[in-house]
Amino acid sequence: MPAIDKLFTQMLEADGSDLHLKEGQVPKIRLNGEIEELVGHPKLTHQLMSTLLSGICPADVWKKYGKMGDVDFAYSMGGESRFRANYYRHFDGFGAIFRIIPVKILTLEQLGTPDVFKRFAELKSGLVLVTGPTGSGKSTTLAAIIDYINKNYARKIVTIEEPVEFVHVSRQCIITHREVGPDTKSFTSGLRGALKADADVILVGEMRDPETIELALTAVEMGILVFGTLHTNSAPKTVDRIIDVFPAKKKPAIRAILANALQGVVSQQLLRSKDGTRRYAAHEILLATQALGAVIRQGETVKLASFMQVNRGIGMQTMDDCLWDMVKAEKISMEEAHRKASDKDRFVDSNDDF
Repeated sequence: MPAIDKLFTQMLEADGSDLHLKEGQVPKIRLNGEIEELVGHPKLTHQLMSTLLSGICPADVWKKYGKMGDVDFAYSMGGESRFRANYYRHFDGFGAIFRIIPVKILTLEQLGTPDVFKRFAELKSGLVLVTGPTGSGKSTTLAAIIDYINKNYARKIVTIEEPVEFVHVSRQCIITHREVGPDTKSFTSGLRGALKADADVILVGEMRDPETIELALTAVEMGILVFGTLHTNSAPKTVDRIIDVFPAKKKPAIRAILANALQGVVSQQLLRSKDGTRRYAAHEILLATQALGAVIRQGETVKLASFMQVNRGIGMQTMDDCLWDMVKAEKISMEEAHRKASDKDRFVDSNDDF
């Protein structure tokens, strides 16, 4: 058994979500959103870090880490647990972060997501983006949507990830998982392959460059349903990010394509519960309408916050409105909502009734 498995086991027993290893420090875990030290461990030396990290790393990936100083891969601890690993180098030496990937894929019902998420799964084509910072649960949400499609529709699904996280067993669907590195050179090359693979649904792990984004939009124009992620924290910023990666002369054409392609944006954050025992997901939701297409074409993303507010009746909501609802439901504290809110003044605890 690799030596690092003892740390994973201790993290799992504590119900942690992430294991942080950094040369010169004691091992730490993230528990309900907070960083805590693992009890009973010394500071990690260079030799110990080398032993722990190399013990579970494929030889070619370890060699790449030695050259590049930054690698990602997935590690399975038996059949019980999987982890997304990120190795990095820093001023003091080696470092690594491991995030648990649940073996069991939670359903949309188990996650308590808004009903509108099922609408995304029912789409025949279009672009749906799930965004948020690292660790906000984007992959978990997308896995639940893919799981819903897999159980309810007969489609061909291709996922392109770095690394592959949730592994779906084909039910009604044919599901092909492709990992950047071992299976395909890049997200771009994986997308090109998916366009030739008779896919109905494509999941793109990260849309980080113009070529990947443009190919994703091309896939939508071909009648494919595309799910993707970005590291943005609001729906307006997501639309802006998509447009801003392109040169000025190309932006009008991309706006026009995106206006027709975009079916939804979910911006997600995880928040610590009021009693500190768990975390809740908060969602900002933007949905496609004719009016949304006009806003995107005209570059008026500043209007999107009010657009979501006036369309709450059809399932849209701003992040601040979602946070306010969670405070009223006593799921999260006013302090936690204030920390995540855009309009901080709205979340000043005056002990007044809601």
